[in-house]
Amino acid sequence: MQKVRPKIRAVETRARVFLGLVVRGAFQHLFVVSPPSRHRSAARRTIRLTRGGRPTQVYGQLRTLIVQGKLAPGSRIIETDIADRLGVSRTPVREALQRLQQEGYVVGAPLAHQSRLTVAPLTKQDVRELLNIVGTLEGLAAFGAAERPAAERAKLARALRELNLDFRRAAEARETDHNRVYDFDDAFHQRLVDEGAGARLRTLHEAVKPQAERYIRMYISLLVGDVRPSVDEHEVIIRAIRDGDAEGAQHAVQMNWRHAAERLGRVIDVAGERGSW
Repeated sequence: MQKVRPKIRAVETRARVFLGLVVRGAFQHLFVVSPPSRHRSAARRTIRLTRGGRPTQVYGQLRTLIVQGKLAPGSRIIETDIADRLGVSRTPVREALQRLQQEGYVVGAPLAHQSRLTVAPLTKQDVRELLNIVGTLEGLAAFGAAERPAAERAKLARALRELNLDFRRAAEARETDHNRVYDFDDAFHQRLVDEGAGARLRTLHEAVKPQAERYIRMYISLLVGDVRPSVDEHEVIIRAIRDGDAEGAQHAVQMNWRHAAERLGRVIDVAGERGSW
Protein backbone atom coordinates (compact mmCIF):
# COMPACT_ATOMS: atom_id res chain seq x y z
CA MET A 1 0.00 0.00 0.00
CA GLN A 2 2.99 2.36 0.40
CA LYS A 3 3.35 2.53 -3.36
CA VAL A 4 -0.27 3.47 -3.74
CA ARG A 5 -0.32 6.36 -1.25
CA PRO A 6 1.70 8.80 -3.40
CA LYS A 7 -0.74 8.08 -6.23
CA ILE A 8 -3.65 8.87 -3.94
CA ARG A 9 -2.13 12.21 -2.94
CA ALA A 10 -1.31 13.11 -6.54
CA VAL A 11 -4.79 12.22 -7.77
CA GLU A 12 -6.44 14.13 -4.92
CA THR A 13 -4.46 17.27 -5.72
CA ARG A 14 -5.08 17.05 -9.46
CA ALA A 15 -8.76 16.27 -9.13
CA ARG A 16 -9.37 19.11 -6.70
CA VAL A 17 -7.65 21.63 -8.97
CA PHE A 18 -9.47 20.20 -11.97
CA LEU A 19 -12.94 20.17 -10.48
CA GLY A 20 -13.04 22.20 -7.25
CA LEU A 21 -15.79 21.76 -4.73
CA VAL A 22 -18.18 18.80 -4.73
CA VAL A 23 -21.89 19.27 -4.12
CA ARG A 24 -24.35 16.39 -4.06
CA GLY A 25 -27.95 16.27 -5.17
CA ALA A 26 -30.10 17.56 -7.96
CA PHE A 27 -33.16 19.73 -7.51
CA GLN A 28 -35.79 20.99 -9.93
CA HIS A 29 -36.00 24.61 -11.09
CA LEU A 30 -36.97 27.02 -13.89
CA PHE A 31 -34.55 28.92 -16.09
CA VAL A 32 -33.68 30.04 -19.62
CA VAL A 33 -30.44 29.35 -21.46
CA SER A 34 -29.60 30.66 -24.88
CA PRO A 35 -27.67 28.63 -27.49
CA PRO A 36 -24.68 30.14 -29.32
CA SER A 37 -26.67 31.74 -32.12
CA ARG A 38 -27.08 35.24 -33.57
CA HIS A 39 -30.83 34.65 -33.38
CA ARG A 40 -30.81 33.98 -29.66
CA SER A 41 -34.17 35.61 -28.94
CA ALA A 42 -35.91 33.21 -31.34
CA ALA A 43 -34.07 30.17 -30.02
CA ARG A 44 -34.64 30.66 -26.31
CA ARG A 45 -35.59 27.56 -24.43
CA THR A 46 -37.53 27.44 -21.16
CA ILE A 47 -37.28 24.50 -18.80
CA ARG A 48 -39.87 24.37 -16.04
CA LEU A 49 -38.70 23.18 -12.66
CA THR A 50 -39.52 23.84 -9.03
CA ARG A 51 -38.40 27.09 -7.52
CA GLY A 52 -35.56 27.29 -5.02
CA GLY A 53 -33.18 29.99 -3.92
CA ARG A 54 -30.22 28.20 -2.44
CA PRO A 55 -27.02 28.05 -4.53
CA THR A 56 -26.80 24.27 -4.06
CA GLN A 57 -30.27 23.86 -5.59
CA VAL A 58 -29.44 25.99 -8.61
CA TYR A 59 -26.10 24.23 -8.92
CA GLY A 60 -27.56 20.76 -8.69
CA GLN A 61 -30.07 21.11 -11.48
CA LEU A 62 -27.75 23.02 -13.79
CA ARG A 63 -25.10 20.33 -13.40
CA THR A 64 -27.60 17.55 -14.08
CA LEU A 65 -28.82 19.21 -17.26
CA ILE A 66 -25.26 19.79 -18.46
CA VAL A 67 -24.26 16.18 -17.78
CA GLN A 68 -27.35 14.84 -19.56
CA GLY A 69 -26.69 17.06 -22.58
CA LYS A 70 -29.89 19.05 -22.17
CA LEU A 71 -27.69 22.13 -22.00
CA ALA A 72 -25.59 21.66 -25.11
CA PRO A 73 -21.82 22.20 -25.09
CA GLY A 74 -21.12 25.78 -26.12
CA SER A 75 -24.53 27.11 -25.09
CA ARG A 76 -24.37 30.54 -23.52
CA ILE A 77 -25.64 30.83 -19.95
CA ILE A 78 -27.12 34.19 -18.96
CA GLU A 79 -27.08 34.84 -15.24
CA THR A 80 -29.92 37.38 -15.23
CA ASP A 81 -32.24 35.09 -17.19
CA ILE A 82 -31.72 32.27 -14.73
CA ALA A 83 -32.31 34.56 -11.74
CA ASP A 84 -35.46 36.05 -13.28
CA ARG A 85 -37.01 32.70 -14.11
CA LEU A 86 -36.22 31.29 -10.68
CA GLY A 87 -37.56 34.35 -8.90
CA VAL A 88 -34.35 34.69 -6.91
CA SER A 89 -31.63 37.27 -6.66
CA ARG A 90 -28.53 36.98 -8.79
CA THR A 91 -26.40 36.09 -5.75
CA PRO A 92 -27.30 32.36 -5.45
CA VAL A 93 -27.19 32.02 -9.23
CA ARG A 94 -23.76 33.62 -9.34
CA GLU A 95 -22.48 31.31 -6.59
CA ALA A 96 -23.82 28.25 -8.38
CA LEU A 97 -22.21 29.29 -11.66
CA GLN A 98 -18.90 29.99 -9.92
CA ARG A 99 -18.93 26.47 -8.52
CA LEU A 100 -19.77 24.99 -11.91
CA GLN A 101 -16.94 26.99 -13.42
CA GLN A 102 -14.51 25.72 -10.76
CA GLU A 103 -15.50 22.16 -11.61
CA GLY A 104 -15.16 22.64 -15.36
CA TYR A 105 -18.81 22.39 -16.41
CA VAL A 106 -18.96 26.07 -17.34
CA VAL A 107 -16.21 28.18 -18.89
CA GLY A 108 -15.75 31.91 -19.18
CA ALA A 109 -14.10 34.24 -21.67
CA PRO A 110 -11.57 36.16 -19.54
CA LEU A 111 -10.70 38.63 -22.30
CA ALA A 112 -14.31 39.55 -23.04
CA HIS A 113 -15.54 43.02 -22.06
CA GLN A 114 -18.36 41.45 -20.09
CA SER A 115 -18.42 38.09 -18.35
CA ARG A 116 -19.57 35.49 -20.86
CA LEU A 117 -20.27 32.01 -19.53
CA THR A 118 -20.91 29.01 -21.74
CA VAL A 119 -21.34 25.29 -21.17
CA ALA A 120 -17.88 23.73 -21.44
CA PRO A 121 -17.08 22.17 -24.83
CA LEU A 122 -16.34 18.49 -25.33
CA THR A 123 -12.86 18.02 -26.79
CA LYS A 124 -10.57 15.14 -27.58
CA GLN A 125 -7.76 16.50 -25.42
CA ASP A 126 -10.05 16.96 -22.42
CA VAL A 127 -11.61 13.51 -22.62
CA ARG A 128 -8.20 11.85 -22.71
CA GLU A 129 -7.16 13.54 -19.48
CA LEU A 130 -10.54 13.13 -17.84
CA LEU A 131 -11.05 9.41 -18.48
CA ASN A 132 -7.54 8.63 -17.33
CA ILE A 133 -8.24 10.47 -14.06
CA VAL A 134 -11.39 8.36 -13.62
CA GLY A 135 -9.35 5.25 -14.36
CA THR A 136 -6.79 6.15 -11.71
CA LEU A 137 -9.49 6.70 -9.08
CA GLU A 138 -11.42 3.54 -9.93
CA GLY A 139 -8.18 1.60 -10.11
CA LEU A 140 -7.53 2.47 -6.48
CA ALA A 141 -11.05 1.30 -5.63
CA ALA A 142 -10.44 -1.99 -7.45
CA PHE A 143 -7.20 -2.42 -5.48
CA GLY A 144 -9.19 -2.06 -2.27
CA ALA A 145 -11.91 -4.45 -3.46
CA ALA A 146 -9.31 -7.11 -4.29
CA GLU A 147 -7.92 -6.94 -0.74
CA ARG A 148 -11.21 -7.95 0.84
CA PRO A 149 -11.74 -11.47 2.28
CA ALA A 150 -12.15 -14.28 -0.24
CA ALA A 151 -15.88 -14.80 0.41
CA GLU A 152 -16.59 -11.12 -0.17
CA ARG A 153 -14.47 -11.09 -3.32
CA ALA A 154 -16.35 -14.10 -4.69
CA LYS A 155 -19.70 -12.43 -4.02
CA LEU A 156 -18.57 -9.19 -5.67
CA ALA A 157 -17.19 -11.09 -8.68
CA ARG A 158 -20.56 -12.77 -9.21
CA ALA A 159 -22.37 -9.44 -9.03
CA LEU A 160 -19.93 -7.81 -11.45
CA ARG A 161 -20.21 -10.70 -13.89
CA GLU A 162 -24.00 -10.37 -13.91
CA LEU A 163 -23.76 -6.63 -14.58
CA ASN A 164 -21.26 -7.25 -17.36
CA LEU A 165 -23.64 -9.77 -18.93
CA ASP A 166 -26.49 -7.25 -18.74
CA PHE A 167 -24.21 -4.65 -20.34
CA ARG A 168 -23.41 -6.96 -23.27
CA ARG A 169 -27.04 -7.98 -23.76
CA ALA A 170 -28.22 -4.37 -23.75
CA ALA A 171 -25.63 -3.42 -26.38
CA GLU A 172 -26.47 -6.40 -28.59
CA ALA A 173 -30.25 -6.01 -28.37
CA ARG A 174 -32.12 -5.72 -31.68
CA GLU A 175 -33.32 -2.24 -30.74
CA THR A 176 -30.51 -0.71 -28.73
CA ASP A 177 -31.44 1.59 -25.86
CA HIS A 178 -28.28 3.67 -25.53
CA ASN A 179 -29.18 4.97 -22.09
CA ARG A 180 -29.70 1.41 -20.88
CA VAL A 181 -26.29 0.40 -22.23
CA TYR A 182 -24.67 3.28 -20.40
CA ASP A 183 -26.54 2.53 -17.18
CA PHE A 184 -25.31 -1.07 -17.04
CA ASP A 185 -21.72 -0.05 -17.75
CA ASP A 186 -21.95 2.67 -15.13
CA ALA A 187 -23.46 0.23 -12.62
CA PHE A 188 -20.49 -2.09 -13.12
CA HIS A 189 -17.98 0.64 -12.36
CA GLN A 190 -20.02 2.12 -9.52
CA ARG A 191 -20.19 -1.27 -7.82
CA LEU A 192 -16.38 -1.36 -7.84
CA VAL A 193 -16.24 2.04 -6.18
CA ASP A 194 -18.91 1.19 -3.62
CA GLU A 195 -17.09 -1.99 -2.58
CA GLY A 196 -13.47 -0.83 -2.67
CA ALA A 197 -13.27 2.92 -2.06
CA GLY A 198 -13.11 4.81 1.20
CA ALA A 199 -14.93 8.06 1.91
CA ARG A 200 -12.19 10.32 0.52
CA LEU A 201 -11.85 8.35 -2.69
CA ARG A 202 -15.63 8.24 -3.19
CA THR A 203 -15.80 12.02 -2.81
CA LEU A 204 -13.16 12.53 -5.49
CA HIS A 205 -14.89 10.01 -7.75
CA GLU A 206 -18.24 11.77 -7.36
CA ALA A 207 -16.57 15.00 -8.45
CA VAL A 208 -14.96 13.59 -11.58
CA LYS A 209 -17.30 10.88 -12.88
CA PRO A 210 -20.16 13.15 -14.05
CA GLN A 211 -17.69 14.90 -16.33
CA ALA A 212 -16.94 11.58 -18.00
CA GLU A 213 -20.65 10.86 -18.22
CA ARG A 214 -21.10 14.01 -20.34
CA TYR A 215 -18.82 12.60 -23.01
CA ILE A 216 -20.16 9.07 -22.97
CA ARG A 217 -23.80 10.11 -23.18
CA MET A 218 -23.09 12.54 -26.00
CA TYR A 219 -21.25 10.00 -28.18
CA ILE A 220 -22.66 6.68 -26.96
CA SER A 221 -24.65 6.00 -30.13
CA LEU A 222 -21.29 5.72 -31.93
CA LEU A 223 -19.65 3.66 -29.19
CA VAL A 224 -22.01 0.70 -28.87
CA GLY A 225 -21.36 -0.87 -32.26
CA ASP A 226 -18.91 -3.30 -30.74
CA VAL A 227 -18.71 -3.55 -26.94
CA ARG A 228 -16.76 -6.80 -26.94
CA PRO A 229 -13.45 -5.12 -26.01
CA SER A 230 -15.11 -3.48 -23.00
CA VAL A 231 -16.83 -6.72 -21.99
CA ASP A 232 -13.53 -8.60 -22.21
CA GLU A 233 -11.72 -5.93 -20.19
CA HIS A 234 -14.42 -6.14 -17.53
CA GLU A 235 -13.83 -9.89 -17.29
CA VAL A 236 -10.13 -9.29 -16.62
CA ILE A 237 -11.10 -6.96 -13.78
CA ILE A 238 -13.53 -9.52 -12.36
CA ARG A 239 -10.98 -12.35 -12.37
CA ALA A 240 -8.32 -10.21 -10.69
CA ILE A 241 -10.70 -9.20 -7.91
CA ARG A 242 -11.93 -12.79 -7.44
CA ASP A 243 -8.35 -14.04 -7.19
CA GLY A 244 -7.26 -11.31 -4.78
CA ASP A 245 -4.79 -9.82 -7.27
CA ALA A 246 -4.96 -6.20 -6.10
CA GLU A 247 -2.29 -4.81 -8.42
CA GLY A 248 -3.74 -6.74 -11.35
CA ALA A 249 -7.23 -5.38 -10.64
CA GLN A 250 -5.92 -1.83 -10.37
CA HIS A 251 -4.03 -2.12 -13.66
CA ALA A 252 -6.99 -3.73 -15.44
CA VAL A 253 -9.32 -0.90 -14.47
CA GLN A 254 -6.81 1.73 -15.52
CA MET A 255 -6.37 0.04 -18.90
CA ASN A 256 -10.14 -0.24 -19.35
CA TRP A 257 -10.49 3.52 -18.98
CA ARG A 258 -7.39 4.25 -21.05
CA HIS A 259 -8.79 2.19 -23.89
CA ALA A 260 -12.17 3.90 -23.44
CA ALA A 261 -10.42 7.25 -23.89
CA GLU A 262 -8.78 5.97 -27.06
CA ARG A 263 -12.07 4.64 -28.45
CA LEU A 264 -13.86 7.87 -27.61
CA GLY A 265 -11.05 9.89 -29.15
CA ARG A 266 -11.47 8.02 -32.44
CA VAL A 267 -15.21 8.68 -32.34
CA ILE A 268 -14.59 12.40 -31.76
CA ASP A 269 -12.23 12.41 -34.74
CA VAL A 270 -15.13 11.22 -36.90
CA ALA A 271 -18.09 13.00 -35.29
CA GLY A 272 -16.29 16.17 -34.28
CA GLU A 273 -15.91 18.03 -31.02
CA ARG A 274 -18.92 19.73 -29.44
CA GLY A 275 -19.17 23.37 -28.43
CA SER A 276 -15.73 24.48 -29.63
CA TRP A 277 -15.50 27.86 -31.29
